[in-house]
Amino acid sequence: MLTVRIVPCLDVRDGRVVKGVQFQGLRDAGDPVERAAAYEAGGGDEIVILDVSATTEGRGHAMETTRAVRRALGIPLTVGGGVRVVDDAARLLDAGADKVGVNTAAVDNPALLTTIATRYGAQCTVLALDAARRLDGAGWEVVTRAGKHRTGIDAAGWAAEAARRGAGEILLTSWDRDGTRSGYDLELIAAVRDAVSVPIIASGGAAHAGHMVEAVRAGADALLAASIFHDGETTPDSLKRALAAAGVVVRQ
Repeated sequence: MLTVRIVPCLDVRDGRVVKGVQFQGLRDAGDPVERAAAYEAGGGDEIVILDVSATTEGRGHAMETTRAVRRALGIPLTVGGGVRVVDDAARLLDAGADKVGVNTAAVDNPALLTTIATRYGAQCTVLALDAARRLDGAGWEVVTRAGKHRTGIDAAGWAAEAARRGAGEILLTSWDRDGTRSGYDLELIAAVRDAVSVPIIASGGAAHAGHMVEAVRAGADALLAASIFHDGETTPDSLKRALAAAGVVVRQ
């Protein structure tokens, strides 16, 4: 049985941590190196850095941010944003990332996942899957380019294909819940859980430990959050104590 991980997330734009709602209305939330170090000291199991502007602005990932965070960090680091070809992944891994997240480019070219996994291993290959409920309410579709493009692709089906192609983990973000603090999309998590056996990191909507307990029961293996950490409302250690009290086996 895998222990449940608490994963603070740093959305980064122009070298600064930002946070918004549904990927929009971004506000400054601090220095990524300081934030990452504080979240590790506070009990975070891993850190995720997502360059939220890399794909939409057509530029590569800010390698210097990755290097600087890696120098301050002892726990695993996943980095995504702007990964278009396998050499982009190589540069991130060389800069200190332990895992690389791929979103838009994998949708455009699914073979990219296989290429990265073949060269560096499934354990380094993360599908960053942003999903929104379909406009007719019947299931979820993949969205790309910071949520601006609805692909029509079934989210659970895409997760299953990505796992077959070599993705060792799914970073599953509910676009509808992102930044809303209304709780994770439990039905979305359950649908993807039914489709894949690889670990799922649930993202989008966390406000408190109760939401995280619900996500674990729906099928999440790890719990990503941002706003509640950035705003100083809680710490990973506090959440772990609450989850353990609810019977969830967490990393200590």
